[in-house]
Amino acid sequence: MKLYYSPGACSLSAHIALHEAGLACTPMLVSTKSHQLQDGTDFYSINPLGYVPVLELDNGERLREGPAIVQYIADQVPAKNLAPANGSMARYRLQEWLTFIGTELHQGFGPLFNPATPADYQPQVRERLLKRLQWIDGQLAGKPYLMGEQFTVADGYLFTVANWAGFVRLDISGVKNLSAFQARVAARPAVQAAMKAEGLLK
Repeated sequence: MKLYYSPGACSLSAHIALHEAGLACTPMLVSTKSHQLQDGTDFYSINPLGYVPVLELDNGERLREGPAIVQYIADQVPAKNLAPANGSMARYRLQEWLTFIGTELHQGFGPLFNPATPADYQPQVRERLLKRLQWIDGQLAGKPYLMGEQFTVADGYLFTVANWAGFVRLDISGVKNLSAFQARVAARPAVQAAMKAEGLLK
């Protein structure tokens, strides 16, 4: 398999899932500015939408969209319990989390990364994001991970997106459960391996 990624982007979630699953995969670095691979290949020829992640399977099929990719990865190694069994209520809860993180957090950070976002609009974006993060903080009360005791692919996605707060100078020091969660996930060997692979840790 090949994972097309950009360092620290949402593709880190898939990278974490691969390391947690123990699956072999070739990382393919994509420039978010030039939309080219290191060998000069036009990334639009890989994904016409131009963004990461893309997981290319051994048979040449390609999967787009992080939540679909991480569930595919989890399902390859069910014994790792990175996702509950398909068809179970717990699996729908996982999908609920992946959808929330994607639509309410991932998308919510977008305007703060866009230099064209008007300065007078940014405070509204930050306030909305902080409210969503505070809600998650409450959901993490008394448990180590979103689904309880078991780390899942939703945790890797939340960790990835919540890390962006530092890049956009969004102060999340007041959300104590989330801060503890971030530190807990960052300490996982597979997460450290994924971050090292992307050059985010030395």
